[in-house]
Amino acid sequence: MESTNPQSLFAEYTRMIGQFKLPGIDVAAILESRRKDIEALLAANTAALTGMQALGQKQAEIVGSTMTGLQSLVTQRTASEGKPFASAGELVQQVWRKSLANMQELADTACKTQSDSLAVIGRRVAENVEESRALLQPKK
Repeated sequence: MESTNPQSLFAEYTRMIGQFKLPGIDVAAILESRRKDIEALLAANTAALTGMQALGQKQAEIVGSTMTGLQSLVTQRTASEGKPFASAGELVQQVWRKSLANMQELADTACKTQSDSLAVIGRRVAENVEESRALLQPKK
């Protein structure tokens, strides 16, 4: 088992398990069930990775937006040559609202990522229960 390729690892696993003949147990069905488990875990990991990438991208956008806002504030302050400008309170409120909206969006993205990953795993658990139930049924 030198390779780390999931297909070759599963093929090696199948070969090893296939050597054993157990009366009354359908080894092929068990192996197929485990293959589906691995596929479900890969799908859950893919969903989690995609979500984390989206989260990181959104965070980068927020940092960029914040830096642009700060640059604009400094520019306005410099242009006013030290005179207080009337919209400072309004500007702070806008920045505060935008920050809250960004935090909500990040939380929503994280929640969706977790939900998607758990849904994949939940479906596979339900399938696994049904497969186990079918395997344990007496053959007619």
